[in-house]
Amino acid sequence: MPVIGNLSKGKQSERKPEKQHILNTPFKIHILGASAAIPTSARLTTTQLVQYHNKNFLLDCAEGTQKQLRIFKLPMMGINHIFISHIHGDHYLGLPGLIFTMHLLGRKKPLHIYSPQGMQEIIDLQYRISNLVPGFEIRYHVISQGGQIIYHDNQIMVESIEMEHTIETYGFLIREKQEPLKIRKKAIEKYNISVADIKRIKAGKDLKIKNNEVIPNSQLTLPPAIPRSYAFCSDTGFTSKYIEQIKHADLLYHEATFLHDKVDIATQKTHCTALQAAQIASQAQVRQLMIGHYSARYDELSELLAEAKSEFENTIIAMEGDVIELPYKPGEEALSEE
Repeated sequence: MPVIGNLSKGKQSERKPEKQHILNTPFKIHILGASAAIPTSARLTTTQLVQYHNKNFLLDCAEGTQKQLRIFKLPMMGINHIFISHIHGDHYLGLPGLIFTMHLLGRKKPLHIYSPQGMQEIIDLQYRISNLVPGFEIRYHVISQGGQIIYHDNQIMVESIEMEHTIETYGFLIREKQEPLKIRKKAIEKYNISVADIKRIKAGKDLKIKNNEVIPNSQLTLPPAIPRSYAFCSDTGFTSKYIEQIKHADLLYHEATFLHDKVDIATQKTHCTALQAAQIASQAQVRQLMIGHYSARYDELSELLAEAKSEFENTIIAMEGDVIELPYKPGEEALSEE
């Protein structure tokens, strides 16, 4: 189960030190804002920072984002990749200001922005009128469809998820890449395995030794860690179009703008109720659901949480300052050997 803490209270659940693996690296989601449409006196609109190893991915950038980064002591200048779900103000209005602050602080590294068509036009207009040329390169990546691999490196990838909304909108599936097989240390010693053979064995090959005896790969290796995944789905109406894509995600963040007694309004505005978000989580068989993007009409959020839990028990509610950590998942056989 994901580990949850709250930076605003200076607390976070303790975890015992673990052996380091390629995939045994921090995978954290920081909630910077989780309200819908307009900020309230207590909440800002949708923004999250996902930290994986030494990478910082900003998901949406509502007004007030840079202040939240400072409040929660998160690395503003360490953000190199920003993902904007759609061109509605509550999801991007903090971006021009964040770019301007990065410029004033002397940023030189390129900044990558991933969004539907239109984001570059908005930013360029802002800085053309103010006669500003940022001191670093901004590289725009246009998202044009769901299922698009929009970022990847040796460890992790980000894939677009097509939402059902009033304008072109995408969620994001962030998932680790599968590790190769893990070779048993005892096997290396027993068979005096060379570096070249180790690479082949990790790729699934058997080992041929003297007298042409073949040692099966299963006797030489352990199963790799199970990749973790996080699905971010906001904004969207109730739909089944991305169920298969997000199936078995470790954590699903899903918009839950209204209680189900407002389902007609939710349908009209192509949003979801808390019950519908839970139904999607149940159909997708995710490990845990986190609801957010709640309407400013709700001062008290417990009813939204209760409604979602009535359908999908393992539900939490996104609150500013929360930190959700996806725990490392070793293969069962590998875990027993360690």
